[in-house]
Amino acid sequence: MATAPAATPPADRTNRVRIFFNGFAVGVLLTGAVVWYVRHQGQLHPEAQQRFQQASAAATEAAGEALYLSGVALRSKLETLDLKPEQVQEELARAGKIVRRRARELATQAADAGADALITTAIKTRFAADRDLSVWSISVSTTDGRVTLDGTVPTPDQLGKAVAVAMEADGVREVTSNLKVEPKKP
Repeated sequence: MATAPAATPPADRTNRVRIFFNGFAVGVLLTGAVVWYVRHQGQLHPEAQQRFQQASAAATEAAGEALYLSGVALRSKLETLDLKPEQVQEELARAGKIVRRRARELATQAADAGADALITTAIKTRFAADRDLSVWSISVSTTDGRVTLDGTVPTPDQLGKAVAVAMEADGVREVTSNLKVEPKKP
């Protein structure tokens, strides 16, 4: 025989709310104290604060340069593979799909299902890590190192990017894209 859970008395609820707000107030006070201490120490040791600001600026500059260089590399790869948006649109209109082959065949072929599964997993992982590509709207299948992409992307640019990202995975011999361009609905 099941028993109904006991209702929480109003006094317990009031006590819980009081404990929450007391904890919140203590957290605000501690945060204020830490901010004051850091500022105070920065005033006492301006050379340390200056070194921190220089290191922060150098890190920001390095991150910006790395982001720029990765963008340049991607644009170069898209051009090399003839995956510019206008080329993608033209090929989709003409053939209905995108197919790219590596210039050189791999010395070892991905003949077994285990290697194909690793290729598929690597591509899906790359799609998941890329903020422009959705692992949920692009299906990846691999057979003997030949990758097929199915699903939808919102722009031809992202279609080209999906093919380029898939080509980067180790063991990929060929990528066939059956992706459809369907702009996102507002």
